[in-house]
Amino acid sequence: MSRHLPARNAADVAGAAGVRGPAPGPAPAVDAGLAADPEVEVDPGFEVDPGFGVVEAVRRPGPTTRARVGQMRAGTIRERRDDLATEEPLEIRVQAGEERRTVAITMRTPGHDFELAAGFLYGEGVAAPDDIVSIAYCTDEDVPPEARYNTVTVRLRGGLPDLPSLDRHFLTSSACGVCGTASLDALRGRCSPLPGQEDVLVSPEVLYGLPGRLRDAQGIFGKTGGLHAAGLFTAGGEPLAVREDVGRHNALDKLVGWAMMTGRLPLGGHVLMVSGRTSYEIMQKALTAGLPVVCAVSAPSSLAVDLAREFGMTLVGFLREERFNLYAGAHRVGP
Repeated sequence: MSRHLPARNAADVAGAAGVRGPAPGPAPAVDAGLAADPEVEVDPGFEVDPGFGVVEAVRRPGPTTRARVGQMRAGTIRERRDDLATEEPLEIRVQAGEERRTVAITMRTPGHDFELAAGFLYGEGVAAPDDIVSIAYCTDEDVPPEARYNTVTVRLRGGLPDLPSLDRHFLTSSACGVCGTASLDALRGRCSPLPGQEDVLVSPEVLYGLPGRLRDAQGIFGKTGGLHAAGLFTAGGEPLAVREDVGRHNALDKLVGWAMMTGRLPLGGHVLMVSGRTSYEIMQKALTAGLPVVCAVSAPSSLAVDLAREFGMTLVGFLREERFNLYAGAHRVGP
């Protein structure tokens, strides 16, 4: 039996009262992912079934794991407690009627798993918001109790879509993302270039402030020092939502899933800020979400630059202190 999760924090948005169908609402000052409470999931406005009554007795993994470490200082090793970023597998399944299929197994930081599943499926063109009936932790008999919080089933309307691109099974890792990433040729068949006019204009001063604002919202990174982040900002630099994960692509999937589940897609007129480098996969996910401006503190890859230029996106790299490189879409950056 399914039941909605109650809104327990002001950062829970849209659908907290069990409203069917995603509905946009006023954005919180910043949704930092409720890092301190991994039990909370955003109610997307469609049915969310966490499997209560079946898996309550099973420990749910959190975003951090405590460990004892030896710390060397001034030639002396002392034992101390440390907080590590949790890394565990998540299996994402899709189901329509009695037909079911595993489409991804990714190494991720637990928390906001439903957003991760929704964002991943959206970014790969498997499911639009209206296609999803429910998202649930799996209680199937073939899943051992200790793995049930590491398995998510997304129930779709109608039959399963044709999934030829998923034949590689989307076995992913937190380090490199999807192995055998789809080529630009495949992406051309799914996406069109973003509008060429100045749909958004971002000042250099706003860009200078994004890394600090992203870092300020990284609650789990502050404890572990070991997570990537993806943040959604207005053109004026106001943070709307931030997600963290050991995988930079997972952090972005969680962010896109949040936008999908709260009725905010597409994200035209917004700015994406990511920690680390910008890969082809990051740009692909940003493009499918309609994000015109992507910024990163490190360098982009050559394919990321190619994608940005072909699809009319603005790509900023090495955004540190008061400098950055513009690799594409300079018309969106100005006073």
